[in-house]
Amino acid sequence: MTEDIDYEIDAEDLPQRAGPRTLGAPSVVVDDVHVTYRVFGGRKGGTTQAKSSLLNRAINLGRPDTGPITKVPAVRGVSFVAHHGESIGIVGTNGSGKSTLLRAVAGLLPPTKGRVFVSGEPALLGVNAALLPRLSGERNIMVGGLALGLSAAEVRERTSAVADFAELGDFLYLPMSAYSSGMGSRLRFAISTITTPDILMIDEALATGDASFRKKSTARIEEIRDQAGTVFFVSHSLGSVRAMCTRVLWIDKGKLIADGDVDEVCDAYHAFVQGRTNATAGAQLR
Repeated sequence: MTEDIDYEIDAEDLPQRAGPRTLGAPSVVVDDVHVTYRVFGGRKGGTTQAKSSLLNRAINLGRPDTGPITKVPAVRGVSFVAHHGESIGIVGTNGSGKSTLLRAVAGLLPPTKGRVFVSGEPALLGVNAALLPRLSGERNIMVGGLALGLSAAEVRERTSAVADFAELGDFLYLPMSAYSSGMGSRLRFAISTITTPDILMIDEALATGDASFRKKSTARIEEIRDQAGTVFFVSHSLGSVRAMCTRVLWIDKGKLIADGDVDEVCDAYHAFVQGRTNATAGAQLR
């Protein structure tokens, strides 16, 4: 058992496996994308910034010394093309660059190198997506709907349906700080799909949902795909990836290791994680 693969979802709770779709034109083109983080005060021996110029030293005069700047490559030369009608899973161990790649595709994180082209407006959904804890669920639905381009009247018309989908009940009128993690996760999903996005990106968003909500969420994803949308799904649950996706990308240490058939890539990734886990356990026993 390892944290990199989630075995908690029972087979009978998984949604019906996604069937093939007739693919449309390209919706996302990722061309040799690199994303490098600059970490201030990093460890000695890392890749550090070159000696600063006299002007930079003058500008920084009097500022606290944060130490060297370490460059951390999170995504390294990833390229792929996604089409309308695809549901693409992204797998990889913790820290492999999955979420960073998703944010770069969504336009929230500029690539250090390379280019990203999208044919529509991406909607990124994640467990840590920003909701305002002091506001009620109702007010958060309004804020989220306005951010997605709806008018206030349109959001009010859809508030009841969003609340019902998220199963909020009377909690709709309570502040988000009173919500459980599962309720927050359900509300994030419901808000993100209040409209039908061209490109929906889900980052571990279903991890806290129960079996019933996973089935509802999967049905909503199928609706988006049926309307020629594109779905990206980042998850540690290989069972969910196999059921919900028609293609899988495997990212490791920022590099694209495999891109192809769901079962082939998931089987290879599972074997990789199991081999690494067994090697670690064997080293600990020595």
